[in-house]
Amino acid sequence: MIRRSTLSALGILALAACAEPPAAPIRLEASAPSMSLDGDVGGTFLVRFKGNGVPAGFAQQVAALGGEVIFSHEVGIAAVAGLSDAAAVQLAGISTIAAVDADAYTELEQPDGALPELASAEPESPANPAAALRFSRQWNMKTIQADVAWAAGKKGSPTVRVGILDTGIDYLHPDLFGRVDLTASRSFLSAAENARVQAAFPGAHPIADLNYHGTHVAATVASNAYINAGVTSSIKLVGLKVCAPGSAPNFRGSCPTSGTLSAILYAADQGIPIINMSLGGAFLRRQASARGGDGPSFLATINQVMNYAKAKGTTIVVSAGNSAIDMDHDGNGYKSYCSAPAVICVSATGPTAAAGPSGPWANIDALAYYSNFGRSAISVAAPGGNAVAVVAACSGFTIFPPLLVCRNRFYKSPTSWSGFSVGLSGTSMASPHTAGVAALIASEGDTSPATIRARLQQSADDLGPSGTDPAYGKGRVNAARAVGAI
Repeated sequence: MIRRSTLSALGILALAACAEPPAAPIRLEASAPSMSLDGDVGGTFLVRFKGNGVPAGFAQQVAALGGEVIFSHEVGIAAVAGLSDAAAVQLAGISTIAAVDADAYTELEQPDGALPELASAEPESPANPAAALRFSRQWNMKTIQADVAWAAGKKGSPTVRVGILDTGIDYLHPDLFGRVDLTASRSFLSAAENARVQAAFPGAHPIADLNYHGTHVAATVASNAYINAGVTSSIKLVGLKVCAPGSAPNFRGSCPTSGTLSAILYAADQGIPIINMSLGGAFLRRQASARGGDGPSFLATINQVMNYAKAKGTTIVVSAGNSAIDMDHDGNGYKSYCSAPAVICVSATGPTAAAGPSGPWANIDALAYYSNFGRSAISVAAPGGNAVAVVAACSGFTIFPPLLVCRNRFYKSPTSWSGFSVGLSGTSMASPHTAGVAALIASEGDTSPATIRARLQQSADDLGPSGTDPAYGKGRVNAARAVGAI
């Protein structure tokens, strides 16, 4: 079954102005996802085989049709590029192939009007994340009692890695310098997209974040805590670049599903215990069903990959989405990747008002106005921003015009550094808080997905109606309780 799909992003919202000091809390506007079936994905297709493994001669069959294999995996999944629709139909007719689907992709909707904030060297030490320069503004870390966990010595283990499936990471930002495992990090984008990095920043690692989204997400999970603290300060990050930055004038980035699935498989095979996916899209299940083959095609491909990752010991944390949708009553809807099996789906919370940059904050655990919800879908909730944003590192590799000032950053030593941070709101920001707490749990010794899920949910603060509820799932995550600090 050949399908073309464009999925707009659930994961990204407006940037908050961060001028020093803001006179009033900033209200952020959410952008809702949509879906079109007429998107051009450039001749790239996902292939699912009948059974596990890749049939002998598959690459030659693809080449004979004018294409090439981008990746293939023993789970029984592959992606191919350079095929016409007619050639893809021919490929789908091969007896060993269950389904061929045109590659779908999510679009990152870029906001306007961002005002990043500069910070320069201060005497604070990253050994104490609560001493970060801007920690007084981090309502989010205080809400999940991350500072209580740190005070008990629970800052994460350097043997634990978290994969960030996103637009890349600014590994030279002071809050992230030395925190990223560049040897294990990979870009899963096209050669043309990787060439953009070299054109803009010769010699940079392919995961350099030409956008900003991935850097913000990564620094929320783990940070050196010079400017802003992350949930952890000792674990390692692995950049798994699956989203391109987009192009002028709108800079709408895209995240091909082929790259995303390849990155999940890579993370699982590398033994990375936790991955964060602050990205996604929405479509109707019937739009992803095959008329032929062995059953639903696009969904079956996604599900097969997710189940493989869980079986290999990888916990997958995903954002719930920003459309204020009741996922208990959305009919035939499918929220990728929240509707996939074996994932921890996270809704967003945040204050409804603030008296100033450092609080006090009102209704700090309110469900964010944009957040998707649903008892059947939400595992836990976490800070994502509401009337007040989540502030974290701004990428110094960005090509997004309003944030070009963020390029003026450096790290030379613990006492010689400069960098920018920026505010974002969305379930994209809630997911990495949860991934960070998951990393703290994994640092206690048990990295199994079942243990991490159970501990996240059992230690969460039960908000709203008792037990599982549509807004918070099992509750809003609590870092201190998750690691026995309280």
